[in-house]
Amino acid sequence: MLRLLVLLTNLAVLVLSADKFSRDDFPPDFVFGASTSAYQIEGAANQDGRTPSIWDTFAQAGNMHGATGDTACDGYHKYKEDVQLMRDTGLEAYRFSISWSRLLPNGRGTINPKGLQYYNNLINELISHGIQPHVTLHHSDLPQTLEDEYGGWISRKSVKDFEAYADVCFRKFGDRVPYWTTFNEANVFVMGGYDAGNLPPQRCSSPSPYGLNCSRGNSSIEPYLAAHHILLAHASAARLYKNKYQDRQHGFIGINVLAYWFVPLTNSSDDQIAAQRANDFFFGWILDPLVFGEYPDAMKKNVGSRMPIFTTAESNWIKGSFDFLGVNHYSTSYAKDNPSSLKIKKRDFFADMAVEFSTWGLQELLKYIKRVYGNPPVYIHENGERMIRNLTLEDWPRVEYLHAYIGSLLDALRNGSNTKGYFIWSLLDLFELLDGFESGYGLYFVDLDDPDLKRQPKLSAHWYSHFLKRSKGMRLHGLTELGMNLSALSRSHFFQ
Repeated sequence: MLRLLVLLTNLAVLVLSADKFSRDDFPPDFVFGASTSAYQIEGAANQDGRTPSIWDTFAQAGNMHGATGDTACDGYHKYKEDVQLMRDTGLEAYRFSISWSRLLPNGRGTINPKGLQYYNNLINELISHGIQPHVTLHHSDLPQTLEDEYGGWISRKSVKDFEAYADVCFRKFGDRVPYWTTFNEANVFVMGGYDAGNLPPQRCSSPSPYGLNCSRGNSSIEPYLAAHHILLAHASAARLYKNKYQDRQHGFIGINVLAYWFVPLTNSSDDQIAAQRANDFFFGWILDPLVFGEYPDAMKKNVGSRMPIFTTAESNWIKGSFDFLGVNHYSTSYAKDNPSSLKIKKRDFFADMAVEFSTWGLQELLKYIKRVYGNPPVYIHENGERMIRNLTLEDWPRVEYLHAYIGSLLDALRNGSNTKGYFIWSLLDLFELLDGFESGYGLYFVDLDDPDLKRQPKLSAHWYSHFLKRSKGMRLHGLTELGMNLSALSRSHFFQ
């Protein structure tokens, strides 16, 4: 009974506070959606010609609590059902990724007809339901065959192969896909995959400072090398799109980064400088070359000769090679100066940064992008709240989190931010990158014990749906109805 009373009290507070804004407060061309990625939702890992990616290899080595994405949410077979869920929820857009090794099993060359058919079917299904497709080309899943052949992103050969893969996607799907993102979390992918070793392809100096034993890698050099090639690959694909496809397909191309927002732990000048350095290392590492043509000065100073250098031609080639910036944002962090890490002889990326963190604003991040990088169009590609999987369908922390962040986003827009869209991570409880099936970010719960992997809406799905479908004139009625519906759900749960 006490828990029910707490839930209903929270409901009353949320219903009253939600009346402060509605979907209509956002511009008509602003889009709201949800996100997933191929390996995390599709399953069918060994079906219809798909070959392994580096993520398959990483998971099958037991790195994700013994779980793999071989089945995941079976989105490969259940895409029509999932698109119907999107329609029922009121989503205006859906961000998903293409599995490179499903479309091109050898990493290059012959197109897999079954993979081509699947993505055509998914895109057509979205459009038929009035949902705008936003496509990511690389979401931590480079084909394993390219990793085996030349080391993947640590080799310059990856740039040419990525451009060829992107060309296939633009040619086959670009007549219906208006938004392309080349890389998801380009910064975190290389931090985890080539420094810490806790993400695919699990390359790091061994033993790493994080207690991981990698069979190959060099944490002092490879993160910077991989990021350098990813930036060149992005610029190559973007130039191809702009020169060959954009005029007739009328789409847009960008890149995605994960952005914490770092603030000083104290008011000391050292911590203020440390917070700026942390933002340079995490965010400026990718965005500075795209806007200014060079890496941040703080990185060049601390990394020294290990930092790759752009030629003048490359700098001009990369600069301005994006129509929008995709941002994944989950939390804000405090930064404390840690100069002692620079005394380490064989330093990695995090030691080079020389910062200590403790966790804590989307609004300040968007203000920073506006001030420093010229206010480019921004899409919030991922924003969500992690919860233990199977804990409850009454995900109040997630509802409160989403309400707070969407409100903060509206404040940023009113202050001149050029943000164009917001996507919740994630549509379903997916196979998560860091812990497999131990946690869930989804609006919908996926029952792994059900042979049909039944999807069930959480309170967050009801809340988001109400927000998306509610107009200003209907706010009071809609909120009252939402309160009644969620109260009924709570009562049925506790008194059944």
